[in-house]
Amino acid sequence: VQLQASGGGLVQAGGSLRLSCAASGRTFSSYTVGWFRQAPGKEREFVAAINWSGVSTGYTDSVKGRFTISRDNAKNTVYLKMNSLKPEDTAVYYCAAGMKSIVVVITGYTYWGQGTQVTVSS
Repeated sequence: VQLQASGGGLVQAGGSLRLSCAASGRTFSSYTVGWFRQAPGKEREFVAAINWSGVSTGYTDSVKGRFTISRDNAKNTVYLKMNSLKPEDTAVYYCAAGMKSIVVVITGYTYWGQGTQVTVSS
């Protein structure tokens, strides 16, 4: 599975962005997909994940109520809609795919995209 993240950019605090994770491979619909982010000087952290069917989702506490993860298996794409963005959301965002159920650790994912930069100005 190859993943391509896109949709990042520069936005003012309070604004919105929608990230996309496009995948190649016929078995994409079998994978759990997660979004992680890494700010300068910090470790990569879990943001959100969605299981293969889209029925189950998980979020880190700091984005609950602001971010929404969804997927369209017909388009081999997972989305992360980010609302009410804050400067502390600034990071490179990565999507990843794995065969496990929703997990928050990096080791739970096998395939990674290249990352897309999100910058939120105050």
